Amino acid sequence: MGFSICCLSCDAPDVVGLARCKSCMEGHAKYRERLTIGKATTKAQRLAREFVTMLADPAGHLEDDDHGKWMERYSSLINEHEFDPNSDIARHTVHRARISRKTSIIRDVANQNKWADNPPDEAEIDEMLAAFGGRKEDAPMTWEDLISEIEEMLED
Repeated sequence: MGFSICCLSCDAPDVVGLARCKSCMEGHAKYRERLTIGKATTKAQRLAREFVTMLADPAGHLEDDDHGKWMERYSSLINEHEFDPNSDIARHTVHRARISRKTSIIRDVANQNKWADNPPDEAEIDEMLAAFGGRKEDAPMTWEDLISEIEEMLED
């Protein structure tokens, strides 16, 4: 997400649909989009993108010399946050996530991989190598062999 530190540090009540929360989230979404779309051309833009990346995954940046202690604090805030699956907020968030899940052709195709759980056996590997010309025992054709093969094709 990136800016959830603001929500975890906010003094607003934890109520779904609060106008104050909506305005913050809309602003954060707008700024995150402005920061991450297009090519970063200035040092400030690159720094902002780096910071948004750190905020999106604070646990992955605990070893950072400059920001590690802040990422550790941020991670602890996230980990200490109480999550009640029966709360209105949790139900609203899960419901919204189910509704807003975008389809992804790449994800749909990747999930059809028949070897995801069981790797291919030797026969399947040989078949794929043959289909793509990747057999190591097949030596490349010499020019003479190629010319003779073409001549045979022309004679037919």
